[in-house]
Amino acid sequence: MFPLLADRLALDGSQRALDLGTGTGALALPLAELVAEVIAVDPEPGMPAEGRRLAADRGTTGIDWRLGGSRSLTGMGLPPLDLVTMGASFHWMDRDQVLRDLDRLLLPGGAVVLAACGADHDDIAPPAWQQVVAEVRTRYLGPVRRAGSGTYSDPEKRHEPAIARSAFTRVETAQWDGVLRRTLDEVVGYQFSLSCSSPAQLGSAKDNFERELRQAPGAHQPDGHFDELIRTDVLIARRS
Repeated sequence: MFPLLADRLALDGSQRALDLGTGTGALALPLAELVAEVIAVDPEPGMPAEGRRLAADRGTTGIDWRLGGSRSLTGMGLPPLDLVTMGASFHWMDRDQVLRDLDRLLLPGGAVVLAACGADHDDIAPPAWQQVVAEVRTRYLGPVRRAGSGTYSDPEKRHEPAIARSAFTRVETAQWDGVLRRTLDEVVGYQFSLSCSSPAQLGSAKDNFERELRQAPGAHQPDGHFDELIRTDVLIARRS
């Protein structure tokens, strides 16, 4: 994806980018190798803190880690921008308002880049081991996916309607498929990282959940590898 962005957007190390909803910097860290500065913004303090640690481990510089969110874009004192990247965070924003704000912040020729990585596509069949994991999770937490003290519902996934209503109507898309291989430890750790099956959600049942989770999918993957087809989508939107 990053070589494509460098080519299409003529990234030559002189640009300034905003990575909105940066998390731990999955986009910001590699992007910093292509531009002069990345402003990496996230509303959760633990996210940029981990991003700083990862950047230090890699020796990556040129990232300004900040606390903030999509609702305070115009009040953050941001400089003019050449590029804005967003990953899964864009799903949770007021997309129309964010795009209006970015129209004021992006320089002429600037671009909005939306990236998504996952397996949630109609033409990608989930691996058998995922169904086993889902069955264990349902036994412990019920069929309704939880989020905090409430329940989780999928946001509208398609970004195109909001893009079509914005100033950024010149759109290019690209897509890549790859296989993600996890160990059993990574399968278990991923479940605990989700808001719907976090240790806080499981409470005193956490240890039993982990024990059953380790036993159930392991029987289906005797080689210890848990493969999943992952699709990466990128949408590059510029003003017409």
